[in-house]
Amino acid sequence: MRIHIATDHAGLEFSTDLQEHLRSAGHEVVDHGPKTVDPLDDYPSFCINAARAVVADRHAGVEALGVVFGGSGNGEQIAANKVKGVRAALAWNRSTATLAREHNDANVVAVGGRQHTVGEATELIEAFLAEPFSNDERHVRRIGKIAAYETTGEVIE
Repeated sequence: MRIHIATDHAGLEFSTDLQEHLRSAGHEVVDHGPKTVDPLDDYPSFCINAARAVVADRHAGVEALGVVFGGSGNGEQIAANKVKGVRAALAWNRSTATLAREHNDANVVAVGGRQHTVGEATELIEAFLAEPFSNDERHVRRIGKIAAYETTGEVIE
């Protein structure tokens, strides 16, 4: 699977470790930045570019997911969710990581690098990557309503 990764300066060291781990597990990893530690960097562009790449890959038939992280993961999740077609979920424990995939077919996971050890964060990301979408009709219907709003701006009851 292709994994698109982005972070902010707070997650750069973790990003390096995670990329090595994911590559050793057989994934193709694409790093969207940053490349160097700069406390004044602006993470939205990194996260938006990673999210855009996930959507583009999936439209092209490439199996791809995204991972974005920073100090809390909140800003990174918000930035990724601005990309049409992205469903980014903030994971803070194994259950939120797996349910994001199983129920919401999330295609990007956000993790707070300052909230977890490297081992804990890696476990959350692995759980997210391994969990398939259930394809349960109720979840498909709900995701469809979100996608319709994203496209038309109309709320479907």
